Amino acid sequence: MEEKMILGFSLLTIALVAILFYALKVKGRLKALESKYSKVIDVDLEVDKSKKEKEVIDKKIESIRNDYKEKRVIFEKLVKEAAIYDEEIQMAELGFYKPHFDFDTSERYKEEISQVKQKQKDLISSKQAIYCNTEWTVEGSKAKGRTMTNRAIKLTARAFNNECDAATSNTRWNNVDRMEQRIEKAYDAINKMNESNAVVISREYFHLKLKELRLAYEYADKKQQEKEEQQEIKRQMREEAKLEQEKEGALKEEEKYNKLLDKAQKDAEKATGDKLDSLKEKIAQLSQDLQEAHEKSERAKSMAEQTKRGHVYVISNIGSFGNEIYKIGMTRRLEPLDRVKELGDASVPFTFDVHAMIHSEDAPALESSLHKKFDQLRLNLVNARKEFFRVTLSDIEEEVRKISPDAEFVETAEARDYRESQSIIAKRDDAKSVSDSVETFPEEI
Repeated sequence: MEEKMILGFSLLTIALVAILFYALKVKGRLKALESKYSKVIDVDLEVDKSKKEKEVIDKKIESIRNDYKEKRVIFEKLVKEAAIYDEEIQMAELGFYKPHFDFDTSERYKEEISQVKQKQKDLISSKQAIYCNTEWTVEGSKAKGRTMTNRAIKLTARAFNNECDAATSNTRWNNVDRMEQRIEKAYDAINKMNESNAVVISREYFHLKLKELRLAYEYADKKQQEKEEQQEIKRQMREEAKLEQEKEGALKEEEKYNKLLDKAQKDAEKATGDKLDSLKEKIAQLSQDLQEAHEKSERAKSMAEQTKRGHVYVISNIGSFGNEIYKIGMTRRLEPLDRVKELGDASVPFTFDVHAMIHSEDAPALESSLHKKFDQLRLNLVNARKEFFRVTLSDIEEEVRKISPDAEFVETAEARDYRESQSIIAKRDDAKSVSDSVETFPEEI
C-alpha cells in the first residue's frame, strides 16, 4: 500500500514537473510573441490615444472658432464706431453726397441756416428739445427733484450741442456721411445714458441738428461754386477787355497807315524823278499795309461786337498730364494762341501743344457739343469747368468734322520742352551708369 502511494506521489510529481515545464515553455513563447508584436500592440494603443486627443483638440478648435466669430463681430462694430470719430481711419465707405436742398445762391442757404437755428432755440425755450416727463423727488422734495432734472437737461443739451457743433464744423466733402453718423451716435448714446433719469432728446431737435449740418456743408459748397463762377466771369471780362484793346490797337494801326499814306500821296504830288518813283513804291507798300490793317480792325470790331464768334481749341500737354489727355476750350481773342500761352504759364511745367484751332461763328455751341459728346470721359467728373478729357485725338477730330468739315488737325504733339528734358535725363542716367560701372573695378589689385 505504502509502495503504491509512493509510486502515485512520484507520478504526480513528474506530472506536475512536466506541467510546470510546459507552462514555462508556453510563457516563454508568449514573451517571445509579445516581444515580436509589441510595436503593433503599441500602435493600436497610440491610435486609440491619438483619437481621444484629437477629439479634445477638435472641441478646443471649435470653441476658439466660435469665440473668434463673436470677437470679430465686436471688433468690426468698434472699428465702424471709431471711423465715425477718427478722420485718419478710412474704413468708413466713401460715398457721393447727394444734396438735400436746391437753393440758387449761398445767401439763400445762409438764411435757411438762420431759420433752422431759430427753430432749435424755440424748441429749447418751449422745453420740447430736451425734456423729462417724470416728476422726480429728492429727499422727499419735488423742488429739489426739479432742480436735479433741470441740471440734467442742461448737461444733456451741452453735451449734445457740443458734439453736433464739432461734427458740423469738421464736415468735408469726403466725410459728410460719417459726420451725420456721428450726430446720430451721440443722440442714441446720450439718450441711452439718460434712461435712468428719464431725460430725452426729442427726434425733432435731432433732425434739426442733422438739417443744420447738411445746410452748412451745402452752403460751403455753394460758396465755392460761386467763387469759381466769379473767376470764370472775371476771365470772360478779361477776354472782353483784351478784345477791346485789340480793336483799339487795330484802329490805331489803321489810322497810322492812313496818315502815312495820305502824307506820302501829298509828297508825291510835289515830287519828280527818282524821288517820285521812290514815293510811288512807298505808297504801294503803305496801301497794302493799310489794307491789312483795315481787315484786322474789321475782324477786331466784329469779334468785339459778336459774343458768339471765336475759336475752339484742342490742346495737349504730354509732360504735364500724359498721353491722350486733351483740353477742349474756347476763346474769343483775335489772337487765340495768346490764350494757349496763358494756359501754359508757371502753373504747369511744360507748354501746351495745339492740335486744332477751329474758327466758328458760334464757338460756344461747338464747344458745348464736344463737351457733351465726351462728358463721360472727363478727368474731373465733379467740376464741369475743368475741360480735360481722356480721349483719342481721332475721336475728337471725327466729332469736329461733323460740324466743321474743313477744320485742320495736327496729329503729333511736338512737346519740345518735355522731350528735350527727357533726353537730358536719359543722358544724365547713362553717364551715371558708366560712372557706376567704372567704380565697380578697384584702382589696384
